[in-house]
Amino acid sequence: MSKKTKGIILIICSAFFFALMNMFVRLSGDLPSIQKSFFRNFVALFFALAVLLKNRTDLSPVKGNVKFLLIRSVFGTIGILANFYAIDHMILTDASMLNKLSPFFAVIFSAIFLMERVRPWQLIAVIGAFIGSLFIIKPSLEIEQVFPYIIGFIGGMGAGAAYTAVRHLGSRGVPGGVIVFVFSAFSCLFCLPFALASYVPMSLAQIILLLFAGLSATGGQFCITYAYTYAPAREISVYDYTQIIFSAVLGYFVLSQTPDLYSFLGYVIICSMGILNFLFNKKHSNQAVTQK
Repeated sequence: MSKKTKGIILIICSAFFFALMNMFVRLSGDLPSIQKSFFRNFVALFFALAVLLKNRTDLSPVKGNVKFLLIRSVFGTIGILANFYAIDHMILTDASMLNKLSPFFAVIFSAIFLMERVRPWQLIAVIGAFIGSLFIIKPSLEIEQVFPYIIGFIGGMGAGAAYTAVRHLGSRGVPGGVIVFVFSAFSCLFCLPFALASYVPMSLAQIILLLFAGLSATGGQFCITYAYTYAPAREISVYDYTQIIFSAVLGYFVLSQTPDLYSFLGYVIICSMGILNFLFNKKHSNQAVTQK
């Protein structure tokens, strides 16, 4: 099996795990989003620590990495909290699709944090994805109706900033386990006081569902991290959109949810922009290699 094939399989597995995570979060019922986030990250923290101890990984901070570990942790926490809120107040596929705006926000944040140039096709893809998101959000004057969609949009923005930092840290040789551990530890410490202040007693079933959500999230995080060690993003990132398919199937059969026509149109536009960006990035990369 080639490295690219391994990368594709891992990123599809990651998409499936994250779709499962969203489903378990929704099934866990009427609990504060920050309480759900704490349990999700606590499980990931435990597994990341086990991996680091097994591999005897050095956790000493390297100059230049701390800033991006902090960016990954802060924006990743914002992304998770917003995504979990959206999952609880929207249909599963809409929430997942708004979270998949992250690659387009990554283009913007790469220009801000890494001073990378935004190419014309990337700008077109970002604008197209924003238009697609409007079909899902369906802006109206009823703030209570549109508020969860705005939060879901912010969740995609937070994830985009976090993945920009992850990509930079990976290019500097920071192990995936370290990135997951630092993020999970930061998120747990941030969420803990708020989770305690607003704590809602949970049934055994809710605890089990949140543990499954944490296990799914951990599987997703490690799969996507190792996927990019086998193949670059330009070759496999487009397969991450399979999460929308998984979310649609789980939402329909498990939660009895069906997106409306406008949402479907938004999915098509955003996925099309993602494929467009993927194809142009791959073409540009191949041209750069040929010129060398």
